[in-house]
Amino acid sequence: MIAAVAQETVPELVAKAQAAYAAQDMATACAAVDAAIAQMPDSPALAFMQAQFHWEGWFEATPLFERAALLNPGRRDVVRNAALALASEGQGERAMRLLDGILARNPAWIEGHDTLATLRTTAGGDDPLRSFAEAVTREPGNAALKQAWFHKLAAAKDWEGARKVLALGEMPLLGLWLDCESGAAGSDPAIFADYQRSNDPGLVLLQVRHALRHGDPARALLLAEGQLGTPHAGQFWPYVNLCWRLTGDERADWLERDFARAIDLDLPQAMLADLAVFLRGLHRMAAPYPEQSVRGGTQTERNLLLHHDPLIGQLRSKITEAVRGWRDGLPDDPVHPLLSRKPDAIRFSGSWSVRLAGGGHHSAHTHPHGWASSALYIVVPPETGRDHAGELALGMPPPELGLGLEPTQYITPRPGHLVLFPSTTWHGTVPFEGEERLTVAFDVAPATTRSTR
Repeated sequence: MIAAVAQETVPELVAKAQAAYAAQDMATACAAVDAAIAQMPDSPALAFMQAQFHWEGWFEATPLFERAALLNPGRRDVVRNAALALASEGQGERAMRLLDGILARNPAWIEGHDTLATLRTTAGGDDPLRSFAEAVTREPGNAALKQAWFHKLAAAKDWEGARKVLALGEMPLLGLWLDCESGAAGSDPAIFADYQRSNDPGLVLLQVRHALRHGDPARALLLAEGQLGTPHAGQFWPYVNLCWRLTGDERADWLERDFARAIDLDLPQAMLADLAVFLRGLHRMAAPYPEQSVRGGTQTERNLLLHHDPLIGQLRSKITEAVRGWRDGLPDDPVHPLLSRKPDAIRFSGSWSVRLAGGGHHSAHTHPHGWASSALYIVVPPETGRDHAGELALGMPPPELGLGLEPTQYITPRPGHLVLFPSTTWHGTVPFEGEERLTVAFDVAPATTRSTR
């Protein structure tokens, strides 16, 4: 007689799903949670987990979120993620109507306004932040709502709109931020006198940028170095590097060195062509996220390298191998933000595709939560490299700071080539002429221990 195979229990299946999710094995995670929900079909928690895992793995998730919403009445996070799933599966108008209806009844739901504004912005709609205005009219005393509205306007550098929001209530710190970032503030650091006892990292970062903008890298360095032993160090290392470069400090070479590498992934032409077609199909947005670096193009949503399609699985394997080889070639240094946090397992804290049209580019930025960042080129315009057009510019500081520093390195994109560099490195791209520039990019998650000084 053949012995019966014991069925895995729901707790065992949930543990299996969570372990697979942590390892970014979305197919196994989804299969395990599906098996768990077959045993407990009316579990609200399992229904939400199932919908979320399927969405993050790029499987169809809208029906699962609809069921999760029924089992989790009143859970706004379920509704929010359901709207995101609707939008990503081609039902953007329905997603916006869903959020709009709930906000009409619950005008204080800030996360709902934020999500709706993002959906309207990336859909290319007019007045994408109008739900904030309507809600503030209904709740004029809601300071948190006004602050959230302000931050959305500021992310889009709509200084005039942000100043109008400030006029609706007393928000002195946001007024100071706006004056500094819009260039209206003077150079005197005494404007921060009322906040000297605060160690809020956002306020410290504002002071660092203000000092750099007004030619005082020594003060900026003192402030930034004070944050290097904190969980916010990733935000400040890039500014420390700018200070060291401006003052001729040799530690700038220690921080950046020649870490960047362009690696040929040896992708067959047929695979590159298939990837181009596949990725274009994911670019459904009409406009970029205002808080991202993309200018003149679009960026995909969700973690691209978790997509269940075999083509992306093949690409992920090649990328993982390349990252592992690059990591293994790096030296050790217990205080360096790159060398002290080399991960054992290669995990992607984010991955996406960017499609730029002619004249498009990336503004100068860094990735404060990553360990290593990247650019993998799928389609490159023929004019790339002429007078640096379309090139990756490493060490390019934010132009609004007016530092007069040039990029430290230009890398010419080539189809199938993967460029890896530290996430603390300032980088952007030079505008180009041509029809399309199509890339895949990702951040590698650091080891769990962080560097300190």
